[in-house]
Amino acid sequence: MRTLRQIAALSGVAFALAAASVSAHAEKLSIMVGGATKIIYLPAKLTEQLGYFKDEGLDVEILSQPAGVDAENELLAGAVQGVVGFYDHTIDLQSKGKEVQALVVFGQVPGEVEVVSTKASSTIKSMADVKGKTLGVTGLGSSTSFLTQYLAQRAGVTSKEYTLLPVGADNSFIAAIKQERIDAGMTTEPTVSQLLKTGDAKVLVDMRTIEGTRAALGGTYPASSFYVQRAWAESHKAEAAKLSRAFVKTLNFIATHSAEQIAEKMPKDYYAKNKELYVGALKASLPMFTKDGKMPADGPDTVLKVLSAFNPSVKGKHIDLARTYSNEYVAGAAMASASK
Repeated sequence: MRTLRQIAALSGVAFALAAASVSAHAEKLSIMVGGATKIIYLPAKLTEQLGYFKDEGLDVEILSQPAGVDAENELLAGAVQGVVGFYDHTIDLQSKGKEVQALVVFGQVPGEVEVVSTKASSTIKSMADVKGKTLGVTGLGSSTSFLTQYLAQRAGVTSKEYTLLPVGADNSFIAAIKQERIDAGMTTEPTVSQLLKTGDAKVLVDMRTIEGTRAALGGTYPASSFYVQRAWAESHKAEAAKLSRAFVKTLNFIATHSAEQIAEKMPKDYYAKNKELYVGALKASLPMFTKDGKMPADGPDTVLKVLSAFNPSVKGKHIDLARTYSNEYVAGAAMASASK
Protein backbone atom coordinates (compact mmCIF):
# COMPACT_ATOMS: atom_id res chain seq x y z
CA MET A 1 0.00 0.00 0.00
CA ARG A 2 1.42 3.39 -0.99
CA THR A 3 2.19 5.94 1.70
CA LEU A 4 0.84 9.48 1.55
CA ARG A 5 4.35 10.70 0.74
CA GLN A 6 4.58 8.32 -2.25
CA ILE A 7 1.16 9.36 -3.49
CA ALA A 8 2.11 13.02 -3.18
CA ALA A 9 5.37 12.40 -5.05
CA LEU A 10 3.59 10.55 -7.85
CA SER A 11 0.98 13.30 -8.06
CA GLY A 12 3.74 15.89 -8.35
CA VAL A 13 5.39 13.96 -11.19
CA ALA A 14 2.05 13.54 -12.95
CA PHE A 15 1.34 17.26 -12.65
CA ALA A 16 4.77 18.18 -14.02
CA LEU A 17 4.34 15.81 -16.95
CA ALA A 18 0.89 17.19 -17.67
CA ALA A 19 2.21 20.77 -17.58
CA ALA A 20 5.08 19.83 -19.88
CA SER A 21 2.62 18.16 -22.23
CA VAL A 22 0.42 21.28 -22.34
CA SER A 23 3.47 23.44 -23.04
CA ALA A 24 4.72 21.04 -25.71
CA HIS A 25 1.35 21.10 -27.45
CA ALA A 26 0.69 24.83 -27.00
CA GLU A 27 -0.46 26.50 -30.19
CA LYS A 28 2.37 28.47 -31.75
CA LEU A 29 1.62 32.18 -31.68
CA SER A 30 3.44 34.62 -33.92
CA ILE A 31 3.82 38.27 -32.99
CA MET A 32 5.13 40.76 -35.53
CA VAL A 33 7.06 43.75 -34.20
CA GLY A 34 7.45 46.95 -36.21
CA GLY A 35 11.21 46.90 -35.67
CA ALA A 36 12.19 44.56 -32.85
CA THR A 37 15.42 46.38 -31.95
CA LYS A 38 13.64 49.70 -31.34
CA ILE A 39 13.55 50.50 -27.64
CA ILE A 40 9.92 51.66 -27.94
CA TYR A 41 9.10 47.98 -28.60
CA LEU A 42 11.50 46.65 -25.94
CA PRO A 43 8.79 44.72 -23.98
CA ALA A 44 8.25 42.29 -26.86
CA LYS A 45 11.74 40.79 -26.89
CA LEU A 46 12.28 41.34 -23.17
CA THR A 47 9.20 39.23 -22.37
CA GLU A 48 10.71 36.40 -24.40
CA GLN A 49 14.13 36.84 -22.75
CA LEU A 50 12.63 36.78 -19.26
CA GLY A 51 10.78 33.56 -20.03
CA TYR A 52 7.37 35.05 -19.23
CA PHE A 53 5.72 33.59 -22.34
CA LYS A 54 6.85 30.11 -21.34
CA ASP A 55 5.71 30.74 -17.77
CA GLU A 56 2.22 31.21 -19.18
CA GLY A 57 2.48 27.99 -21.18
CA LEU A 58 2.76 29.86 -24.47
CA ASP A 59 4.88 29.11 -27.52
CA VAL A 60 5.53 32.57 -28.96
CA GLU A 61 7.63 33.51 -31.96
CA ILE A 62 8.79 37.14 -32.20
CA LEU A 63 9.17 38.36 -35.79
CA SER A 64 10.24 41.77 -37.05
CA GLN A 65 9.33 44.16 -39.85
CA PRO A 66 11.03 47.54 -40.30
CA ALA A 67 7.78 49.54 -40.27
CA GLY A 68 4.55 49.26 -38.33
CA VAL A 69 2.41 49.46 -41.45
CA ASP A 70 4.04 46.24 -42.73
CA ALA A 71 3.36 44.47 -39.44
CA GLU A 72 -0.27 45.57 -39.66
CA ASN A 73 -0.60 43.98 -43.10
CA GLU A 74 0.76 40.68 -41.74
CA LEU A 75 -1.91 40.73 -39.03
CA LEU A 76 -4.75 41.38 -41.46
CA ALA A 77 -3.49 38.59 -43.71
CA GLY A 78 -3.64 36.17 -40.77
CA ALA A 79 0.10 35.48 -40.98
CA VAL A 80 0.52 36.53 -37.33
CA GLN A 81 -1.83 36.56 -34.35
CA GLY A 82 -0.66 39.85 -32.86
CA VAL A 83 1.38 42.96 -33.54
CA VAL A 84 3.57 45.13 -31.37
CA GLY A 85 3.23 48.50 -33.03
CA PHE A 86 1.64 51.91 -32.61
CA TYR A 87 -1.87 52.14 -31.16
CA ASP A 88 -2.92 54.56 -33.91
CA HIS A 89 -3.17 51.64 -36.35
CA THR A 90 -6.30 50.47 -34.52
CA ILE A 91 -8.01 53.79 -35.28
CA ASP A 92 -6.86 53.82 -38.90
CA LEU A 93 -8.08 50.25 -39.43
CA GLN A 94 -11.49 50.91 -37.88
CA SER A 95 -11.98 53.69 -40.43
CA LYS A 96 -11.44 51.00 -43.09
CA GLY A 97 -13.91 48.57 -41.54
CA LYS A 98 -11.31 46.43 -39.76
CA GLU A 99 -11.80 45.63 -36.07
CA VAL A 100 -8.46 45.66 -34.24
CA GLN A 101 -7.92 46.45 -30.56
CA ALA A 102 -4.94 47.14 -28.32
CA LEU A 103 -4.82 44.77 -25.34
CA VAL A 104 -1.67 46.14 -23.67
CA VAL A 105 -0.30 49.68 -23.95
CA PHE A 106 3.49 49.77 -23.59
CA GLY A 107 4.20 53.43 -24.24
CA GLN A 108 2.16 56.35 -22.91
CA VAL A 109 4.13 58.60 -25.28
CA PRO A 110 5.53 57.96 -28.79
CA GLY A 111 9.20 57.72 -27.81
CA GLU A 112 9.84 59.37 -31.17
CA VAL A 113 12.34 62.16 -31.70
CA GLU A 114 12.47 64.58 -34.60
CA VAL A 115 16.17 65.01 -35.24
CA VAL A 116 17.78 67.50 -37.56
CA SER A 117 20.97 66.88 -39.51
CA THR A 118 23.81 68.83 -37.94
CA LYS A 119 24.57 70.28 -41.36
CA ALA A 120 21.00 71.57 -41.66
CA SER A 121 20.70 72.67 -38.03
CA SER A 122 21.82 76.23 -38.80
CA THR A 123 18.66 76.79 -40.86
CA ILE A 124 16.24 74.45 -39.04
CA LYS A 125 15.76 75.63 -35.46
CA SER A 126 12.17 74.37 -35.07
CA MET A 127 9.42 72.68 -37.10
CA ALA A 128 8.47 76.14 -38.36
CA ASP A 129 11.66 76.05 -40.46
CA VAL A 130 10.98 72.87 -42.48
CA LYS A 131 9.54 74.63 -45.54
CA GLY A 132 11.24 73.32 -48.65
CA LYS A 133 13.02 70.60 -46.68
CA THR A 134 13.02 66.80 -46.96
CA LEU A 135 11.83 65.00 -43.83
CA GLY A 136 12.53 61.33 -43.19
CA VAL A 137 9.86 58.89 -41.94
CA THR A 138 9.90 55.12 -41.58
CA GLY A 139 7.26 54.71 -44.27
CA LEU A 140 4.49 56.70 -45.98
CA GLY A 141 1.25 56.12 -44.06
CA SER A 142 3.24 55.16 -40.97
CA SER A 143 2.84 56.63 -37.50
CA THR A 144 5.97 58.72 -38.03
CA SER A 145 4.50 60.30 -41.17
CA PHE A 146 1.29 61.39 -39.39
CA LEU A 147 3.20 62.71 -36.38
CA THR A 148 5.64 64.60 -38.61
CA GLN A 149 2.82 66.24 -40.53
CA TYR A 150 1.01 67.16 -37.33
CA LEU A 151 4.11 68.75 -35.78
CA ALA A 152 4.66 70.78 -38.94
CA GLN A 153 1.02 71.88 -39.04
CA ARG A 154 1.14 73.03 -35.40
CA ALA A 155 4.16 75.11 -36.41
CA GLY A 156 2.23 76.69 -39.29
CA VAL A 157 3.73 74.66 -42.16
CA THR A 158 1.37 72.87 -44.55
CA SER A 159 2.04 69.37 -45.90
CA LYS A 160 2.58 70.82 -49.39
CA GLU A 161 5.55 72.88 -48.22
CA TYR A 162 7.96 70.01 -47.52
CA THR A 163 8.71 66.50 -48.78
CA LEU A 164 8.26 63.27 -46.82
CA LEU A 165 10.79 60.57 -47.70
CA PRO A 166 10.43 56.97 -46.44
CA VAL A 167 13.87 55.88 -45.20
CA GLY A 168 13.07 53.08 -42.74
CA ALA A 169 14.70 52.88 -39.34
CA ASP A 170 17.99 52.02 -37.61
CA ASN A 171 20.97 51.93 -39.99
CA SER A 172 18.97 52.99 -43.06
CA PHE A 173 17.79 56.11 -41.22
CA ILE A 174 21.34 56.89 -40.11
CA ALA A 175 22.54 56.47 -43.70
CA ALA A 176 19.87 58.89 -44.95
CA ILE A 177 21.13 61.54 -42.50
CA LYS A 178 24.80 60.96 -43.30
CA GLN A 179 24.18 60.96 -47.08
CA GLU A 180 22.14 64.18 -46.77
CA ARG A 181 19.09 62.59 -48.38
CA ILE A 182 17.01 64.08 -45.57
CA ASP A 183 17.37 67.34 -43.67
CA ALA A 184 15.53 66.06 -40.61
CA GLY A 185 13.53 63.01 -39.67
CA MET A 186 11.66 61.08 -37.02
CA THR A 187 13.22 58.07 -35.34
CA THR A 188 13.55 56.32 -31.98
CA GLU A 189 16.17 54.95 -29.61
CA PRO A 190 18.83 53.66 -29.90
CA THR A 191 19.15 55.39 -33.30
CA VAL A 192 18.78 58.81 -31.67
CA SER A 193 21.67 58.20 -29.26
CA GLN A 194 23.85 56.85 -32.08
CA LEU A 195 23.31 60.00 -34.16
CA LEU A 196 23.93 62.29 -31.20
CA LYS A 197 27.13 60.46 -30.25
CA THR A 198 28.59 60.72 -33.76
CA GLY A 199 27.52 64.35 -34.00
CA ASP A 200 25.52 63.77 -37.19
CA ALA A 201 22.24 65.07 -35.77
CA LYS A 202 20.64 67.20 -33.04
CA VAL A 203 17.29 66.93 -31.26
CA LEU A 204 14.53 69.14 -32.66
CA VAL A 205 11.41 67.71 -30.95
CA ASP A 206 11.65 65.21 -28.10
CA MET A 207 8.65 62.94 -27.44
CA ARG A 208 10.37 60.47 -25.13
CA THR A 209 8.79 62.00 -22.03
CA ILE A 210 5.26 62.95 -20.99
CA GLU A 211 6.27 66.62 -20.67
CA GLY A 212 7.86 66.71 -24.12
CA THR A 213 4.93 64.93 -25.70
CA ARG A 214 2.32 67.20 -24.14
CA ALA A 215 4.29 70.22 -25.33
CA ALA A 216 4.52 68.83 -28.86
CA LEU A 217 1.08 67.24 -29.27
CA GLY A 218 -1.14 68.73 -26.57
CA GLY A 219 -1.63 65.53 -24.56
CA THR A 220 -0.32 62.04 -23.87
CA TYR A 221 -0.04 59.89 -26.97
CA PRO A 222 -0.28 56.12 -26.35
CA ALA A 223 1.94 54.58 -28.94
CA SER A 224 3.76 51.24 -28.70
CA SER A 225 1.23 48.57 -27.81
CA PHE A 226 0.21 44.98 -28.36
CA TYR A 227 -2.82 44.72 -30.63
CA VAL A 228 -4.81 41.89 -32.21
CA GLN A 229 -7.86 41.44 -34.37
CA ARG A 230 -10.95 41.76 -32.17
CA ALA A 231 -12.40 38.50 -33.54
CA TRP A 232 -9.23 36.64 -32.55
CA ALA A 233 -9.31 38.03 -29.00
CA GLU A 234 -12.94 37.03 -28.58
CA SER A 235 -12.33 33.50 -29.84
CA HIS A 236 -9.01 33.08 -27.99
CA LYS A 237 -9.69 34.73 -24.65
CA ALA A 238 -7.39 32.39 -22.75
CA GLU A 239 -4.43 33.10 -25.05
CA ALA A 240 -5.17 36.84 -25.09
CA ALA A 241 -5.23 36.87 -21.28
CA LYS A 242 -1.97 34.93 -21.01
CA LEU A 243 -0.19 37.18 -23.50
CA SER A 244 -1.43 40.26 -21.66
CA ARG A 245 -0.33 38.82 -18.33
CA ALA A 246 3.16 38.11 -19.68
CA PHE A 247 3.53 41.64 -21.06
CA VAL A 248 2.28 43.27 -17.85
CA LYS A 249 4.86 41.27 -15.86
CA THR A 250 7.50 42.66 -18.20
CA LEU A 251 6.28 46.24 -17.77
CA ASN A 252 6.53 45.73 -14.01
CA PHE A 253 10.07 44.40 -14.48
CA ILE A 254 10.99 47.53 -16.46
CA ALA A 255 9.51 49.76 -13.74
CA THR A 256 11.47 48.04 -10.97
CA HIS A 257 14.87 47.53 -12.60
CA SER A 258 17.64 49.83 -13.81
CA ALA A 259 18.62 50.37 -17.42
CA GLU A 260 21.79 48.37 -16.78
CA GLN A 261 19.81 45.42 -15.39
CA ILE A 262 17.40 45.49 -18.34
CA ALA A 263 20.25 45.64 -20.86
CA GLU A 264 21.75 42.51 -19.26
CA LYS A 265 18.63 40.60 -20.27
CA MET A 266 18.70 41.63 -23.92
CA PRO A 267 20.53 39.83 -26.77
CA LYS A 268 24.00 41.24 -27.37
CA ASP A 269 23.25 42.06 -31.01
CA TYR A 270 20.65 44.58 -29.79
CA TYR A 271 23.37 46.93 -28.62
CA ALA A 272 25.79 46.20 -31.45
CA LYS A 273 28.97 46.01 -29.35
CA ASN A 274 28.19 49.36 -27.74
CA LYS A 275 26.48 48.50 -24.50
CA GLU A 276 27.22 51.86 -22.90
CA LEU A 277 25.34 53.70 -25.65
CA TYR A 278 22.44 51.22 -25.41
CA VAL A 279 22.16 51.70 -21.64
CA GLY A 280 22.15 55.47 -22.14
CA ALA A 281 19.40 55.17 -24.73
CA LEU A 282 17.43 52.97 -22.34
CA LYS A 283 17.75 55.51 -19.52
CA ALA A 284 16.36 58.22 -21.81
CA SER A 285 13.47 55.97 -22.82
CA LEU A 286 12.30 54.32 -19.59
CA PRO A 287 9.88 57.15 -18.63
CA MET A 288 7.77 56.36 -21.70
CA PHE A 289 6.62 52.94 -20.49
CA THR A 290 3.41 52.31 -18.58
CA LYS A 291 3.62 50.24 -15.40
CA ASP A 292 0.35 48.39 -15.84
CA GLY A 293 -0.37 48.28 -19.59
CA LYS A 294 -3.53 50.39 -19.25
CA MET A 295 -4.65 52.99 -21.76
CA PRO A 296 -4.01 56.58 -20.52
CA ALA A 297 -7.37 58.33 -20.07
CA ASP A 298 -6.59 61.26 -22.40
CA GLY A 299 -4.61 59.19 -24.89
CA PRO A 300 -7.12 57.98 -27.50
CA ASP A 301 -8.53 61.49 -28.05
CA THR A 302 -5.05 62.91 -28.72
CA VAL A 303 -4.24 60.17 -31.22
CA LEU A 304 -7.57 60.63 -33.01
CA LYS A 305 -6.91 64.38 -33.23
CA VAL A 306 -3.56 63.76 -34.94
CA LEU A 307 -4.92 61.17 -37.36
CA SER A 308 -8.03 63.21 -38.21
CA ALA A 309 -5.76 66.02 -39.36
CA PHE A 310 -3.74 64.03 -41.91
CA ASN A 311 -5.04 60.52 -42.42
CA PRO A 312 -7.56 60.64 -45.30
CA SER A 313 -9.08 57.36 -44.13
CA VAL A 314 -9.87 58.80 -40.70
CA LYS A 315 -10.69 62.40 -41.57
CA GLY A 316 -14.42 63.05 -41.23
CA LYS A 317 -15.17 59.48 -40.08
CA HIS A 318 -16.92 58.52 -36.85
CA ILE A 319 -14.51 56.45 -34.78
CA ASP A 320 -15.70 54.47 -31.77
CA LEU A 321 -12.57 54.81 -29.64
CA ALA A 322 -13.93 52.39 -27.03
CA ARG A 323 -13.59 49.60 -29.58
CA THR A 324 -9.93 50.36 -30.39
CA TYR A 325 -8.58 49.15 -27.04
CA SER A 326 -9.48 47.07 -24.01
CA ASN A 327 -8.30 47.34 -20.41
CA GLU A 328 -10.05 44.07 -19.60
CA TYR A 329 -7.01 41.86 -20.11
CA VAL A 330 -4.49 44.00 -18.24
CA ALA A 331 -6.98 44.43 -15.38
CA GLY A 332 -7.22 40.64 -15.21
CA ALA A 333 -3.42 40.42 -15.20
CA ALA A 334 -3.24 42.84 -12.26
CA MET A 335 -5.82 40.86 -10.31
CA ALA A 336 -3.97 37.60 -10.95
CA SER A 337 -0.71 39.18 -9.76
CA ALA A 338 -2.34 40.60 -6.61
CA SER A 339 -3.83 37.22 -5.67
CA LYS A 340 -0.41 35.53 -5.63
